[in-house]
Amino acid sequence: MRKEAHEILYNPRLNKGTAFSEAERELLGLTGLFPDAVDDASTQQQRAAGQLAVRANDLERYVFLSELQDRNERLFYQLLRNDPAQYMPIVYTPTVGEACQKFGHIMRRPKGLYVSLRHRGRVKDIVRNWPEEDVRIVCVTDGERILGLGDLGVCGMGIPVGKLALYTAVGGVPPGRCMPVVIDVGTNNAGFLTDPLYPGLRQPRARGAEFDALVEEFVLAVQEVHPRACIQFEDFHNTTAIPLLARYRNRVCCFNDDIQGTASIAVAGLFAGCRALGNTLADHRYLFFGAGSAATGIADLLVQAMCAQGSTEAAARARVWLMNSKGLVVQENPGIQPHQIPFVREGRLVPTLLEAVQTVKPTVLIGTSTQPQTFTREVIEAMRVYCKRPIVFPYSNPTSKAECTAAQAWSWTNGEAIFAAGSPFPAFEINGRTLIPGQGNNVYIYPAVGLAVYATEASRVTDEMFLKAAASLASRTTDAELSVGLIYPPIQRIHESAVEVAVDVAALIFDRGLARVERPKDIEAWIRSKVYQPAY
Repeated sequence: MRKEAHEILYNPRLNKGTAFSEAERELLGLTGLFPDAVDDASTQQQRAAGQLAVRANDLERYVFLSELQDRNERLFYQLLRNDPAQYMPIVYTPTVGEACQKFGHIMRRPKGLYVSLRHRGRVKDIVRNWPEEDVRIVCVTDGERILGLGDLGVCGMGIPVGKLALYTAVGGVPPGRCMPVVIDVGTNNAGFLTDPLYPGLRQPRARGAEFDALVEEFVLAVQEVHPRACIQFEDFHNTTAIPLLARYRNRVCCFNDDIQGTASIAVAGLFAGCRALGNTLADHRYLFFGAGSAATGIADLLVQAMCAQGSTEAAARARVWLMNSKGLVVQENPGIQPHQIPFVREGRLVPTLLEAVQTVKPTVLIGTSTQPQTFTREVIEAMRVYCKRPIVFPYSNPTSKAECTAAQAWSWTNGEAIFAAGSPFPAFEINGRTLIPGQGNNVYIYPAVGLAVYATEASRVTDEMFLKAAASLASRTTDAELSVGLIYPPIQRIHESAVEVAVDVAALIFDRGLARVERPKDIEAWIRSKVYQPAY
């Protein structure tokens, strides 16, 4: 085999498989290395879909798609972009959760960059080992809080790999500009520490100064090696996620998707929910079940949104209640964490969700608890006593962690609830109507923001960008879609929605003087020219 042919066949970015034309085969020395038939992209997609269909379960489909990405990158992205409703749940939530749990057992070709404690003092050299020279989006995790599944150590690599695949499929950020990273500081997962196939450091998780020093070295290395890169912190535990964001948000171009992306998708849902109800954010009372970084991130952005609509900060905060594992976050709650302090309220400690609903009388119930089936019939019916059409958002994922299902929320409210969840649920029939549940997944937000940041080379990422993304996304849902239960654009339109949102966010970046490139005359045309196209 000619050297050039070998390099092409084993480079997933160049390989087209059976789609190489006869002329290309002759020119590149590929003649005879494929059967004679020249397939078009639709034929290849049909073959891949057929191979997927005979796999026994979604985990096997995940493995198949992962191997396809390693073999023919453009075909992989053609599948995702052409049918996101079918393939996104395999590539990302909910299947990625199981893939991370079994990562050490299903790992084929390693993906991503692994930065461990053993690399201290030479992290810059490790970052330089990444084969791409112009990285723009870095998604990094330490694997401590993977979805609702806990500490998965380096097996959490499936999260940044999956996130970045969606940066490309949904947002159009070129795959060569993306770098998935795991910071390996050990794991406290006892099962992994005794598993001979666990591929990471076999030691208890490092914390404190040792952890901070490694992250600092990594951030500085990225800044030097890839100075135009944006760092996305992903699936860090609350105790590290919030301090990391505070430490770096004003120093480097970075954000935390669990905090800011989750906040943006939730606020977008609230904007759309208010459209469906004909009212405003300030007309509601909000109860968050779960008071981690996701909840306080949503609450913070919600307060900013209400203030932007004319509320005072005090009036906005007065409409927001949080509930942690001890009960309502009030002054006598013994489990208050530092990030919850801005939302501590007056009142008595109420320990159960049902009692909290009866006390607070929320019109909006948001779940970020990872406690499945906690939005019970009694809880939802208690909201119905004073609110005919409650907004119910069980955002915890994967699906197994959802606080309730779409079928439950709608059957208990006679189809009246405004509903969205973090994971996908099927359509639901009630009273002769077909209701379609929206998926309040960050994938509507972070690829759009990422595309805007990539195109503008933004020097910072701000909360205002996420608020702009929320408002822009909410405006993309049509009145007809709202009438059948959707509060986000249909998943089939997610790529186009992301590009449109990116245009609005990019305009804001230019307006705020955060872009490191010259403002184009036509921002929309310019953004669209930056979008990666997986066609051959």
